Amino acid sequence: MELKKIAFGGGCHWCTEAVFQSLIGIEKVAQGWVASTNKNSSFSEAVIVEFNKKIDIKTLIEIHLNTHKSTKNHAMRNKYRSAIYYFSLAQKEECEQILIDLQTDFSNKIITQILPFHKFKPSSVEYQNYYKTNPEKPFCKKYINPKLNFLITNFSKHTKQANSI
Repeated sequence: MELKKIAFGGGCHWCTEAVFQSLIGIEKVAQGWVASTNKNSSFSEAVIVEFNKKIDIKTLIEIHLNTHKSTKNHAMRNKYRSAIYYFSLAQKEECEQILIDLQTDFSNKIITQILPFHKFKPSSVEYQNYYKTNPEKPFCKKYINPKLNFLITNFSKHTKQANSI
């Protein structure tokens, strides 16, 4: 099965990793830091998502926009850049159109940037698969569980948990 990949940044990469790991069609989520180019060449928390045809890029972007503060700037935006990192010009154009189409679902302007992927640094092994190995930690209960519950409520046909019931 042919895999595609895209990278997402927006909030804590523990949260972002758990969100995408919970989806049907996701083959791999690499957690760490992504750098783009020019003014966005600093590393920012992000994940690289490898996916198959069981889920499309529009759904991935829609989930990404709804599981982090995609319409708000804040003091930590350098560490938590709201971004979609593309791997080809065709993917960039597709992402741009998807953002335009999804804007109508949001009352505030989406600030998520569409940026070229440049470099990746993986997280330390002890932090990878953070939610899978630490679901009882207070951080997971406070920040990740609400996002996963949101997915089950709003994107149930795409979640592994909702489809295993």
